[in-house]
Amino acid sequence: MIVDLHNHTPLCNHAEGELFKYVEKALATGTKQFGFADHAPMKFDTKYRMKFDEMKSYEKEVLDLRDKYKNKIDILLAYEVDFLNGYMDKRVLEADVDYLIGSVHFIDEWGFDNPEFIGHYEHEDIDIIWQKYFDAVRDMAKSGLFDIVGHLDLIKVFKFMPKKDISLIAKETLQAIKDADMVIELNMAGFRKPVAEQYPSISLLKDAYRLNIPITFSSDAHKPEQVSLFAKELVNLARDVGYQECATFKKRKREMLKF
Repeated sequence: MIVDLHNHTPLCNHAEGELFKYVEKALATGTKQFGFADHAPMKFDTKYRMKFDEMKSYEKEVLDLRDKYKNKIDILLAYEVDFLNGYMDKRVLEADVDYLIGSVHFIDEWGFDNPEFIGHYEHEDIDIIWQKYFDAVRDMAKSGLFDIVGHLDLIKVFKFMPKKDISLIAKETLQAIKDADMVIELNMAGFRKPVAEQYPSISLLKDAYRLNIPITFSSDAHKPEQVSLFAKELVNLARDVGYQECATFKKRKREMLKF
């Protein structure tokens, strides 16, 4: 992949490996721009994210790598921010970064993608859950706070699929993403999960293409060996749908690159 904009570090407490090893794997697989976008601090679900007092060390480590590898690969600095009303923090939203990924990991404060809480699905109507999820992503897009939509259909992670047409469930959300001029990522992490496919699905990616919503690429790696693990699949899928360009960012300004 020419760009890879969503990758984590051990500071989130559920990733492992030294940062330079992620970069070396990206170099070995031909990536030209590699972004660290670790889970931003937030006073909620704190054991799965960095602390506020770790932001400076995180940013410094990434920027030091940028300088070290400046003649080989572009290293980008970002955060993945949970869209959760009442918990988002100005220190993150106003950070001096290349981009912000907005993600929804919680429905009414339930961590629906966390295996620890998978039992909660038994008590919910799956169609309602899917609609609540996409409504939250819609609201995230309307907030105007973020550049990239993280893993658009993450709600499918455990393969609990709705009976309702997913394109109908996501229709307003995709329009909100279009209206906000946001980018969606083709994220390979789903291949490592029970759903065993990328985020978003082919059908949603086709819907996004029809709306002329730009894409980017992401490993969403939590270990160095996960970097570019399914890169060929993502690039081929994007081309099959019709995409020829992908987005990257510098200082919150989008650039489009041929791939």
